[in-house]
Amino acid sequence: MQNYLQLTSDISPYLIDSTAVKLDEHGIFTSHIGEMTVAMKANSEFFGHPVWGPEYFEESHRNETFRSRWQAAVGSLDGKIVVDIGCGPGNFYATVGGSPQVLIGVDVSYEGLKMAKQVGYTPLWADAQDLPLVNGFADVAIATATIHHCDDMAKVLSEAARILRPGGLLMTDLDPQVTAMHFKGLAAFMRKHRFKLYWLTRSPHYLSMEYRKLRIPCEAHNKIPGDGITPALYHQVLDPLGFEFKLYPHNHDLGAEVLEGNMGTLPSRLRMLQKMSGIDSDSPEGAQSIMCIARKPSVGT
Repeated sequence: MQNYLQLTSDISPYLIDSTAVKLDEHGIFTSHIGEMTVAMKANSEFFGHPVWGPEYFEESHRNETFRSRWQAAVGSLDGKIVVDIGCGPGNFYATVGGSPQVLIGVDVSYEGLKMAKQVGYTPLWADAQDLPLVNGFADVAIATATIHHCDDMAKVLSEAARILRPGGLLMTDLDPQVTAMHFKGLAAFMRKHRFKLYWLTRSPHYLSMEYRKLRIPCEAHNKIPGDGITPALYHQVLDPLGFEFKLYPHNHDLGAEVLEGNMGTLPSRLRMLQKMSGIDSDSPEGAQSIMCIARKPSVGT
């Protein structure tokens, strides 16, 4: 990996109980994690895999489209306290850059956190559903391609909201939308058996069985039709907390244009499955993901 800015690494002021979080010999803060669920184990193993972890870092979410969209959403990180929940090997900061005062990367993948440390994160091995971090300290909380990897999506979102200071910014992105992937009939059959079809057609989308056995269980809420993120989840969690937020349904081919209300274009293979399922690909419900940009209410508002 290339060299990145080395940031403030003392996170003890932000820990609920500094005696319960240990800094180990690899420079990783480790906290207690209760039961490691199937999804948590899969995420830990996949994103820390010696081959697939670095491949994910180099190839996923690392282009101008993502940089443009995320920078437009969060603005400058300079001088801010940032918490990246589900940071994996460090893709978000490696893509966006900046000079935050503190950059904490939280993940269940220990080996993935080793990679994130090289990028400039202060790595914290912890459960996104039970962060060992104090209330109200972070300027920015990020969760990109994270919430749907966790068993309790509402809990992850509420934890991100909890650690933000008044006026702090929450940004989530790249969580698959339920209504976009709710395939039916033949489309559901084709989606389920897509890798056989990819193999028969020599498609570049084909993934090996070994890869799939580890990667697919990571997707706690993206394995079957009708599972994934919904606008209702954000309202359920953020409305009672007084957050002001806006949701941006979008496909993955656009950058900052998403914040102007543009959705982009769905890949042709998914448009075909949506058409077969009676889903309108050009509607907000047909967009691949939902991006959320939320602001925690300031004191006294």
